Amino acid sequence: MGSACARMFLKDGVRVLGMDRPGAAMPEDVVPLYADLTGADAVTAAYEAVKAETIDAIVYMAGIYEADSLVEIDEARLSRIFEINVFGAYRVIKTFLPLLHDGSRVVLVTSELADLDPLPFTGLYGITKGTLDRFAFSLAMELQLLGISVSVIRPGAVETPLLDGSVKSIEAFTERTKLYPDVAEKFLRVTNAVEAKAVPPEAVAKKVNHALKAKRPRFAYSLNRNPLLRLYGILPKRLKLFFIKAFLNTKKAGK
Repeated sequence: MGSACARMFLKDGVRVLGMDRPGAAMPEDVVPLYADLTGADAVTAAYEAVKAETIDAIVYMAGIYEADSLVEIDEARLSRIFEINVFGAYRVIKTFLPLLHDGSRVVLVTSELADLDPLPFTGLYGITKGTLDRFAFSLAMELQLLGISVSVIRPGAVETPLLDGSVKSIEAFTERTKLYPDVAEKFLRVTNAVEAKAVPPEAVAKKVNHALKAKRPRFAYSLNRNPLLRLYGILPKRLKLFFIKAFLNTKKAGK
């Protein structure tokens, strides 16, 4: 998604500063900044390299996916997904804020799950994206006082390595879980069916571009949201619990 955005901006004649993990390839003509987002020092070093710049927008797209049960995942993996999906955004925006100006914009890519109650086994990803969404709204409340707008993009499945990684992560979970083997396999089939309907990353880039150019940008923009997840979102919590239990047949869990 980041590469698609960069190519679109470059085509419009925009100077693009791209940040990615060390060794990652970037589109030609992007000014490369390499940083491990889990470390404040690395993000600060990237800032020092361009601190003479003035930037019109920050677009945060970094994210990783983990599928696991909340009572089986080890603390290191739990910490890592929060470090990248949530704290990475905090570090980048806080560090690069001095380069923004009145009229600048911040766009964060969250997820179609961000404003929904979490689902089982993908709950950790949903929790981090929901946290990022809430962080973004709190940020919007504050940065508007400086003349800076904040928006989120909530896409469904997108054709990226993260999509392939999410399926592989769920597959790995089904193999290692001790508590939910039967349930996990059924959930994997559902995930494969839902995530087969993906849009290209260029669709997300267009939505980001719209948020950056809109005269009065909205806080949230949706893209490719799954109808079943939208229906799930309007159910009362008690019914959500009931239907998830009935559908996944959790009585067999652990047997």
